[in-house]
Order: sequence, then structure tokens, then C-alpha cells
Amino acid sequence: MRTIRLGTRGSKLALRQAELAAAALKAAVPGIAAELFIIKTTGDKILDTPLSEIGDKGLFTKEIELALLDNSIDMAVHSCKDLPSELAPGLFIAAVLPRENPCDVLLSSAGYSLETLPHAARIGTSSLRRTAQLKALRPDFVVLPLRGNVETRIRKMQTEGLDAIVLAYAGIARLGLMEKVTQQLSADLMLPSPGQGAIAIEARTGDAEILELLSKINDAKTNCEVRAERSFLLRLHGGCQVPVGCLANADRDAISITGMIASLDGRQVFRDTIEGNARDAEMLGLQLAERLLAAGANEILNIVGAGPRACPDTHYV
Repeated sequence: MRTIRLGTRGSKLALRQAELAAAALKAAVPGIAAELFIIKTTGDKILDTPLSEIGDKGLFTKEIELALLDNSIDMAVHSCKDLPSELAPGLFIAAVLPRENPCDVLLSSAGYSLETLPHAARIGTSSLRRTAQLKALRPDFVVLPLRGNVETRIRKMQTEGLDAIVLAYAGIARLGLMEKVTQQLSADLMLPSPGQGAIAIEARTGDAEILELLSKINDAKTNCEVRAERSFLLRLHGGCQVPVGCLANADRDAISITGMIASLDGRQVFRDTIEGNARDAEMLGLQLAERLLAAGANEILNIVGAGPRACPDTHYV
């Protein structure tokens, strides 16, 4: 029996996602065994500083990628939205599992929705994307930094006197905590992070045996959507320092992609949608980014010091 080594972070959510990947492999390839290897990342060690102040999304992936490159593990399981817009040389996203709802949710101990939250309500999130969109909806909101795993953030909502917090639907659903959700936020209210809701499995480009295994569990629809969203992100050079949102919806041969870039205070929001053939997903993501740049979003990126650049290979199957 072949044992496949899956690298993952050690949070309850990360382990749950790794277990889903392992179960998919076992179902697709009889006789395969899977072993989880927990790897602590820089982002797991630094919990008292907003992500925007300590680096890009590689904070949650770098150590796992290093283990993959030195053959300590066979594949790496990530929340797709945690992956940086450019992957380490020699690695690529070899498979994505069927996507969970990609949107965000509001949690409030007092049962508030966005509409019923009191004036100057205190909302917890360390996401600049969420912060900008919350401020665009209601400039009176007081948005406060909030880090930690899902359970920690829910606990801090109560111990730190927050009126509400915003989290990803996918994480709440995978942990069986949907009863704590006060409001599901549509993409019209809160455009999600590129890749949100998708579980990505990263592999070495030359590992033919592993790539063959992963081809059996790759979800084509999710893969198409994620490729479009990451192409959009890569053109904007987006990371934790830029309020960027993107959501693609593939339906057979067609795809619709909505993208957003906002100023940190939410006073400027550039948003647009592009539609086309799903086979052109990455090109359409790039074109959507170009539209927003031409509309004035380039000025926002220049202000935060993350000017756009050309889109290299996005490292997908």
C-alpha cells in the first residue's frame, strides 16, 4: 500500500481540510493511505500583529512549500486564498477540491446583521478587503484587528466586547459552526478573497506519480474559477496589503468574473464584471484587472506601494 504524505498547518480547520483531501484521494484511488504532517508556519507563530504589517500571504505557506521542495512531504494542502499570487519555483496547484460557498458571514453574539448593527459598531477583522468593504457600506463602523484561528476569533468577539466579526462561510461550515452565523453576506455586499472557499493541493511540477493521483480528484469547475481569480490577483500584485476581492462563476463553457479593488478607508471602490468563454478564464481575469486599473484603481495600488505588474505563468494544471 502506497502512503501519501500530506503537509498541512495544524489548526482545526487546516486539519479538517487536509482530511477532506485525504478522503478524496482514498475514494479515487483504492489502496492509497494518507498521512498528515503538521507544519507550523510563520503566520501561525505571529498572532499579535495584523497580516498587513508583517508580510504577504506566504506567511501561511512558505514552510510547507519548503517541506514539499525537499521531499519531506508529497503534496501540500492549503486554503487556496492563503496561497501567494506567485508560487515557489518548481511548485504549482495540481488540484482543487469542489468549492464550498466562497462568501463571507457575519457573526454577532447579540444577533445583529449589517443593517441592524448600532452606530459606531465595533467589528473584528484583520482583512483589509473586509475592512474596506465594511467602511464603504457604513463609514461609521469601527473596525478592529482580529487574528487567530476560527475558534479564537469567536471567543475574542465575546471577551473583547466586539459587536460582530466577519469570517469565511467555508471555514465555519467545515467546522460545523453554522449555528453561530447571524447573516450570510452575498458577494454584492462583500466580495470574497480570490480562491476563498477552495481547498488547493500543491505539488512538485516533475512528480509524475503524484500528479497522476491528483488529476483524479481535481474539480474542473472550481479549478477554472480559481485560475481566473488568481490571474486577476496576480496582475494587481495583490496580497495582504491591498483590499482586493474577486469571484468567478463557471457554468459549463461560460464564466463570469467580478473583481474589486478599494482604498483602505473604503471611500473609493472600483468594481467591474467580465464574461466570456471558460477556456479563457485566466485571460479574462487579466482583462478584468486591466479594466479596473484603467478606471483609476492604479492610483490606489500606487498609494499602498503595490503597483501592478505583468502576469507570469500562474502554475496551474
